[in-house]
Amino acid sequence: MQEYLPLLKEKRVALVVNQTSVIGKTALVDSLMALNINVKKIFAPEHGFRGTAEAGAKIADTIDKKTGLPVISLYGNHTKPNSGDLADVDLVVYDIQDVGVRFFTYISTLHYVMEACAENKKELIVLDRPNPNGFYVDGPVLEKPFISFVGMDAVPVVYGMTCGEYAEMLNGEGWLKKGETCKLHVIKVTGYTHKTQCVLTIAPSPNLATMAAIYLYPSLGLFEGTNVSVGRGTSMPFELIGKPGFLESDTEFTPHPIPGKAENPMYNGQLCKGVHLTRFANDFVKNSNQIYLFWLCGLYKDETNKDKFFMPFFDKLAGTDVLRKQIQQGMSPDDIRKSWKPGLDAFKKIRAKYLLYEDF
Repeated sequence: MQEYLPLLKEKRVALVVNQTSVIGKTALVDSLMALNINVKKIFAPEHGFRGTAEAGAKIADTIDKKTGLPVISLYGNHTKPNSGDLADVDLVVYDIQDVGVRFFTYISTLHYVMEACAENKKELIVLDRPNPNGFYVDGPVLEKPFISFVGMDAVPVVYGMTCGEYAEMLNGEGWLKKGETCKLHVIKVTGYTHKTQCVLTIAPSPNLATMAAIYLYPSLGLFEGTNVSVGRGTSMPFELIGKPGFLESDTEFTPHPIPGKAENPMYNGQLCKGVHLTRFANDFVKNSNQIYLFWLCGLYKDETNKDKFFMPFFDKLAGTDVLRKQIQQGMSPDDIRKSWKPGLDAFKKIRAKYLLYEDF
């Protein structure tokens, strides 16, 4: 904290924060205000300032009851701070725990915040945090026609960088709008390397509540663009996959609405048969250093009505339509993975320029 406090003195500060933005057990905003830092407002990403909204839920601007600060949502129709939002601040502090997966939208928020800071000549300070999936790089690299809020930059699904490193890359590669750069200061994590498998003590989002779910998320998140449930509406989201009538199952679950996690889950009230993947995640996935395609390819192969399996959202999550076509053509997971190599090799050369920590 002593490294960045002097940078905040006598400045009007905005915070991009959520429930993970803590020092010990105290929220960053509370710590800074107790030290008489002039915090003017809070910007909240997907899931809100307190992290209690489900994925995709509309987040309204509000006033934080504890601090009295205005909370401006950066999700939905207002994903990027405008000049009015930044008129009364000198610098912005970004402090959010990420999971290192392209379609997890916090890095999209980072991208837009950096653009806004560049356009409005505001300084950005990134308080870096470990990446729980930062020990490998894998997946298809996003293609321009598939840019959306679940994928804004030409990176693979798992990009193996902290938010601080990612921010340096956005600046250095000219990936912000019009190739602009923002004044950036990254506060590094002490003792972290890309070989580290860190354990998160605060859930980064309502449905990523365990390390097993976080390790499975790069693989299971793609199912959000299919007719397969990932366990939303149960006590084990992103640790289960299944649907009604699934034949080769080892578990059963029935999704139900859960406030703040799944208001209207897929297959609400219907018995689903599927696979319980918690043990597999802890024993294998976290040590495999790759996205696991076996389930995706297998469930498509077993689907009786193949036209219903993929939804349009799948290509946005994948960042390309090639993966969907490869699965539809019956390519094996190994052959699909081989097709990623040229894109991954090119990205790794870019990534290497911006690493702040020892690599794996």
